[in-house]
Amino acid sequence: MKNMTHVNVSAMKAERLTIRISDDLRTRLKARAKAAGTDESEVVRLALEQYITPPMSAYEVAKRAGLIGIVKGGPTDLSTNKKHMEGFGTK
Repeated sequence: MKNMTHVNVSAMKAERLTIRISDDLRTRLKARAKAAGTDESEVVRLALEQYITPPMSAYEVAKRAGLIGIVKGGPTDLSTNKKHMEGFGTK
């Protein structure tokens, strides 16, 4: 699993959670942990964190990627320049 964040569990207050999973899911969990070079608990913690954290909006993704902002050399503000708005919203 790439981009895995490793957390030092001993450095945080950790509680134990017991769950039941199918044999197939356990096999896949073991394989994922082995491929990531970590233990099964870390894979489960990461999966839970990703599942529980709300997804970013398209705006947040674009902003984080640096796709939103000022473009050098481009036209001035398109939304206020009437020349660029000619015919907008008409069929």
